[in-house]
Amino acid sequence: MQALFYMDKCHDNSEETLTNFRDNFDPPEDVLPFFHRLIRGVISSGAEIDAIIEQFSSNWKISRMSCVDRNIMRIAVYELLWCHDIPSKVSINEAIDIGKKYGTDESGPFINGILDSIRNAVENEVIKVKTD
Repeated sequence: MQALFYMDKCHDNSEETLTNFRDNFDPPEDVLPFFHRLIRGVISSGAEIDAIIEQFSSNWKISRMSCVDRNIMRIAVYELLWCHDIPSKVSINEAIDIGKKYGTDESGPFINGILDSIRNAVENEVIKVKTD
């Protein structure tokens, strides 16, 4: 989440910006493959992920959401659609917990409402899961 937050604030999703982040906040070696999968997956599918979040956010534009909330949800939506080995409840619960810790008092319920609606749409095949 920190890397996406940093890249979002810089308005730059380039590999160079990701390298700059890693130069200062290098993740542990054992999580690097998953770290890169998430970051690159969210970036490459960003427009689709943002459209899904907006679709289920009751008229909230992604640009109006806090940087913390939108990047937490981007990761969770990526996990819901592309990471079939992660149970949806785990992705949602982790997103809520991170939102409560780093967001505002409203972040937890806000994130929960949107992600639960997306989870429901995925389970009812309104939104199709993806393959890499």
